[in-house]
Amino acid sequence: MTESSPPPMRAWLVAPMDREVSEAIERLRRAPDVKRIAVMPDVHLASDVCIGVVVATSHLIYPQAVGGDIGCGMLAVALDAEAARLEDPSIAGQVLARIGRAVPTRRRNRRAPVAPPIDLEATALSEAAIEAIRRKEGALEFATVGSGNHFIELQADEDGQLWLMVHSGSRVMGQTIRDCHLARAEAGAAGLKALDARSDTGVAYLHDVSWARRFADASRRAMARDVGEVLGAVLGARICWESVITTDHNHVSLEEHGGQDFWVHRKGAMSARNGEAGVLPGSMGGASFHVEGRGCADALCSSAHGAGRILSRTAARHKVSEAELRRQMDGVWYDHRLSDKLRDEAPSAYKDIKAVLRAQRELVKVTRVLRPILVYKGS
Repeated sequence: MTESSPPPMRAWLVAPMDREVSEAIERLRRAPDVKRIAVMPDVHLASDVCIGVVVATSHLIYPQAVGGDIGCGMLAVALDAEAARLEDPSIAGQVLARIGRAVPTRRRNRRAPVAPPIDLEATALSEAAIEAIRRKEGALEFATVGSGNHFIELQADEDGQLWLMVHSGSRVMGQTIRDCHLARAEAGAAGLKALDARSDTGVAYLHDVSWARRFADASRRAMARDVGEVLGAVLGARICWESVITTDHNHVSLEEHGGQDFWVHRKGAMSARNGEAGVLPGSMGGASFHVEGRGCADALCSSAHGAGRILSRTAARHKVSEAELRRQMDGVWYDHRLSDKLRDEAPSAYKDIKAVLRAQRELVKVTRVLRPILVYKGS
C-alpha cells in the first residue's frame, strides 16, 4: 500500500451497500492513520461513522468510530427453569409487570441509585465535568435499560430451557465521555476528530473508555440479578451464573493482528477471536444466537453485533402501524400499551438475522439458537 492508496477493506454483506453507507465508509478510509477496515453484514448508516464497521489504526484514536454508547453490549445467562412456564398468560403478565418495577428504563423512574461495584466507584475519571455527571445522572442511570434498541428478553433454547438476555450500555456516561474528549480532539480529514494514543489527551480518553466498558458490563449484571429476583419470586427459578456470556460492541482496544499492534475500533461490532463466545441478537420478534468466533484475520477477528437496521426509525414509523407491530410480535409477550411508541423497533425494521449469519459464516459459528418469549423495552 502506497502513502496515497486507501487501506485494505473487506466486507461481509447481506446486500450491496447503499450509496450513503458506501460514501461514509470511503470517507473513513481516507482518514489519517486508518490502516484496515472491516465491514460487517449488519452495517447501516449512522452519524460520523457507520454502525457495523471495524477500523484499525496505529496510533490515532477516533472517538466517533466508537460512538457515544461506549461499552454497549450483551449479557446472556441461563436459568434453571423451563421456558414453557411463561406460556401461561397470568405468569407472563406477572413477570413483565415485576420486571418493569425492578428494572427502570429511564433514570426518572429510579427512586434510589443502585450501588455500582467498589472498583468503579474508586476509579477517578479524567475530567471534573465527567465526574460531576457520574455522581448525579450516571449514578441514577446505572442498572437501567435505556430506550431505542435496548431490551431485556426471556428466551427458550432448543431444549426448552429458559435464558435471559440483556442489551444495554453505559447510558449517559458514554455520551459524556465521547463529547468531552471530542472537544479536545484535533479535526482531521473526512470530518473526523482524532486523539493521539501517545498523548496525554489520548491516554485520558482511553482510561475513560475502559471505565465506561466496565460500568456498562456491571450495569448489565446488576439488571440480570434484578430480573433473577423477579423470576425467583414468580417461578422459583435461579440464575445459572456459570453459563453467563458477556460481550460489548462499542469500544477501542489495543490488539495484535498479523504480528502488528493496532488500535481496533468497533462500532456496532463485537470481538470474535477463535473460540471466543458471543451473543448475536435478532429483532425483538425473531431468533437470537449464541456464537463462537472463528478468528477471521481479514475481519480483524470481529463479528456483526446483531441484525442491523434496514429501515430508519422515521421510515419504520411511517411504514409500521400498531396493528402491524402486534401481528409481527404474535407469540411474544410485551407491553401492548407501548405499541405506538415501539413501531420503530418492529421486526421488519431490521435485517433478517439468519441472512446476517449466512453472510458471515467465516466469522462465527452458531452454538445455540434462542426463541423470544417475553420482551421488556423502554420507549
